[in-house]
Amino acid sequence: MSHPHPELSTPVPLPKGALRVIPLGGLGEIGRNMTVFEYDGRLLVVDCGVLFPEDHHPGVDLILPDFDPIRDRLDDVEALVLTHGHEDHIGATPYLLRERGDIPLVGSQLTLALLDSKLREHRLKETVHHTVEAGDRMSLGPFDLEFVAVNHSIPDALAVAIRTGAGLVLHTGDFKMDQLPLDGRITDLRAFARLGEEGVDLFLTDSTNAEVPGFTTAEKDIGPVLDRVFQKSEQRIIVACFASHVHRVQQALDAAVAHDRKVAYVGRSMVRNMQVAKELGYLTVPAGVLVDAKELADLPPERQVLISTGSQGEPLSALSRIAQRSHSFVHLEEGDTVVLASSLIPGNENAVYRVINGLSRLGANVVHKGNALVHVSGHASAGELLYCYNIVRPRNVLPVHGEIRHMRANADLARATGVPHVVMAEDGVVVDLVDGVARIAGKVDCGYVFVDGSSVGDITESSLKDRRILGEEGFISVIVVIDSVTGKVSSGPEIHARGFAESDATFEDVKPAIVDALDKAMANGVHDSYQLQQTVRRVVGRWVSRAHRRRPMIIPVVIEA
Repeated sequence: MSHPHPELSTPVPLPKGALRVIPLGGLGEIGRNMTVFEYDGRLLVVDCGVLFPEDHHPGVDLILPDFDPIRDRLDDVEALVLTHGHEDHIGATPYLLRERGDIPLVGSQLTLALLDSKLREHRLKETVHHTVEAGDRMSLGPFDLEFVAVNHSIPDALAVAIRTGAGLVLHTGDFKMDQLPLDGRITDLRAFARLGEEGVDLFLTDSTNAEVPGFTTAEKDIGPVLDRVFQKSEQRIIVACFASHVHRVQQALDAAVAHDRKVAYVGRSMVRNMQVAKELGYLTVPAGVLVDAKELADLPPERQVLISTGSQGEPLSALSRIAQRSHSFVHLEEGDTVVLASSLIPGNENAVYRVINGLSRLGANVVHKGNALVHVSGHASAGELLYCYNIVRPRNVLPVHGEIRHMRANADLARATGVPHVVMAEDGVVVDLVDGVARIAGKVDCGYVFVDGSSVGDITESSLKDRRILGEEGFISVIVVIDSVTGKVSSGPEIHARGFAESDATFEDVKPAIVDALDKAMANGVHDSYQLQQTVRRVVGRWVSRAHRRRPMIIPVVIEA
C-alpha cells in the first residue's frame, strides 16, 4: 500500500523533553485503531484493533495494524491501554502479544473480560492485566495515566489522560454525551473541564460523527420503538446486533419480558460475550426468560425471540446463514420479524443489503435503521464535539477515529472554537509535541496486514489483485508442447478456462495465432521457456481484449519435449 504522503521523510530522533505520537491505524478509516506514544525512550500503546475486510479484499478474514514501526522496540513498550471492548479497539491484541507476550494490558473490567476470551482462543494465557476504573491514576514508566468515564455503545468505556514532561494529552477513545444512558454512566464532563483547567496540550478526539449536526439520539429512545415492534409481531422475532452491544441486548430482553416471550442467543460470540456481561453485572437477565436455542424451537412462534450476530452481513454469521437457509436449526418462516439493531459500518453496505433481500425473499418483515429507530450511534455528533472543545480549550487538536472526511469535519469544528493548532494526520504520519506545539515530523511505513486463515501478513496487495482478477474476470490456462529437436509446436495449444467462457471451443480462433507466434519466436532464436510463455500471454491477452473486452488471468505453460 503506497503512503498517502510521499513528500514526508523519516522523522528525526525525538528531541529531549518532547512527545511523539505515531498512529498505526484508525486515522483515515473506521477500524484498526492503534496509537503509539513515545516519551524519554519509552512507548505507550493505546488500543490495538482490527479492520473488517471489504469486497475488494477477497479471502481476507481481518486486517491488522502494521507493527513494523515498533517491532524492534517492543521491549520499550510500557503497556497497552484499551479504551473499550469493541473489536476495532481490542481485536488485534492477540497478534501483538504473539510478538511479546508480557506486554501489560490496562483496561476496564468489562474490556479485559471480553479480551480474555479472545486471548484464550489464541492460547495466550500468561498475560499481565491491570484493571482500572474511572478516576483511577497509575504511572507506567514516564507516563502518568488518569482514566475518565465516557459514554459509548458498550459499557465501561474510558478516555485516558496521559501526563508526561512534554505536557498533558487527552485521548477520548470512542464517546458520546448521552445524558440519560441506560446504565446511568455519563461522560464525565467535570473531569474534562478539570483537565482543561490544568491545560490540555494535545486533544485526540473521536471524529466518526463530526459531519452529523446536533447531538446523537439517546439510547433510551429505542426502547419504545422495540416495544412497538414486539407488540405488532405475531410470530418469531430475531434481533441482530453486535455481539458486544450489551445495551441493545438488554433492551431486547426487556421487550421480550414485557411481551411474554422467551429468548435464546444465536452465534458463538453472542453467547460468550453476554455470559461475560451477565457474570460481571453489566447485563440483567430476568429469571426464566433465557433458554437454549434448541429448546426455544419447541415453543410456539409468538413466544420466540432470537438475539443473533450478523448485523453487518458477515458471510459466516448466524443471520447470514438464516437468510441463506443454511442454519442448522433456525429456519425462517413467512411473517417472522427480523430487527437489524445496528448501524452500517462503511464497506459493509452491500453485504447487509444482500442479507436484507434474502430475509425479505423468505417472507420476513425486516426492520432496520432505514425504516425505524432501532439503532443510535455510539459516537458524538458535531454539537457534542463543539461542547467538548469549549470545555477543554486544548492548545492542539489531532482528530482521530474516522475517514478523511470525518477528520476534516472534526478539524473544522476545532478551528471554529478557536483551537490554536489543529493537526491533520493519517496512519503512519508522525506528530511531535515540542514546546507545547504539535507539528507533523515525518512518516513511518505502515500498511495493511492481512489475516487469511492461519496466515498473518503473508498476503500482499499483489496477491489480492490476483484474487480480484480471478473473481471478476476468471482465468485461462494455455498448455503448449514444443519439440526440442525441430523447434515446432508438437502438441496443443490446449486451452481451458474458468469463470470466462462456457465452452473451450470459444478458443478455436486464437489457437492458430498462438502457434504462429511461437514458430516466429523460435525461428528468431528465442528458446527460453519464460520468454515463450510471455509470447503466449501477449497473443491470448490481445485476442481476449479485442474479441471479448475482458482481462482474465492468463497462465501459459510451455513444455519442451
